[in-house]
Amino acid sequence: MSLKDQLKDQQKLAMLAKDKARLGTIRLLMAEIKQREIDTRVELNDEEILAVVTKMVKQRRDSISQFEAAGRQDLADKESAEILVLQEFLPQQLTADEIASLIEQAITESGAAVMADMGKVMAVLKPKIQGRADVGAVSAQVKTRLA
Repeated sequence: MSLKDQLKDQQKLAMLAKDKARLGTIRLLMAEIKQREIDTRVELNDEEILAVVTKMVKQRRDSISQFEAAGRQDLADKESAEILVLQEFLPQQLTADEIASLIEQAITESGAAVMADMGKVMAVLKPKIQGRADVGAVSAQVKTRLA
């Protein structure tokens, strides 16, 4: 079953359960996917949908920090609830050991030795960690490893 079909099923279940918060979050996600499909004129595959979900989670995390800085805990809590719903559609997150292992494999595979080779390492890593780890954090780990 594709990720898009899973989203549609979860949307129906949220409607039946009258869970407005969950339904609203899933509708936002479906709207973002539809917008991306209209913009590119191509139906998104599961990998591209995962990228959309990951981006939405990152946006919510950024919003939480801004809301908390402004003293709006009510809005930060709403964003946190949306993150929990969105994360259900992401694959199992990688552990720190798994990430370190993937970094070592990517460095070996790309033959990287210096900081200038970071792009090669990230090109190998990105498809493996997409949606399963924060790419920015992994990038920082690669940078310290190559330094």
